Amino acid sequence: MSALQDKYASVISAAQSAGVSNLQVAEKDGILYVSGNTSTTAAKDAVWNALGAIDSNYSASDINVDVQVAGLAAGASLRVATESSNLNLRQEPSTEAAVVGKAAKGASVTLVEQTSDDWWKVKNADGEEGYAYARYLQA
Repeated sequence: MSALQDKYASVISAAQSAGVSNLQVAEKDGILYVSGNTSTTAAKDAVWNALGAIDSNYSASDINVDVQVAGLAAGASLRVATESSNLNLRQEPSTEAAVVGKAAKGASVTLVEQTSDDWWKVKNADGEEGYAYARYLQA
């Protein structure tokens, strides 16, 4: 662990505890970059509060925190971002569940509910509702 990772261990730990997804911790040119995504503002606040405990006026030039809140509202339009194939919409949030609909690569779907970090309930253009793997959906 580097000196910067040691110095800001509580910030990294807070991000992990808060469930920040796609958490990236990287050091470049004497700056520690901490980034990731979360579905709640509480998780983002936890990371910033941890930094504030170390650096009360948030003036440190050796850390860069970028935690984005993916708090999309129901009805938001999402784009299917698969590599090449259609995106399966499933009856339950599992790859084992029955496919109840499909959405083509690049098509728009409507968010029904962010059920978890991994699975979101969406509706395709034909009105079919199902669970899709969130990593293939972009706002």
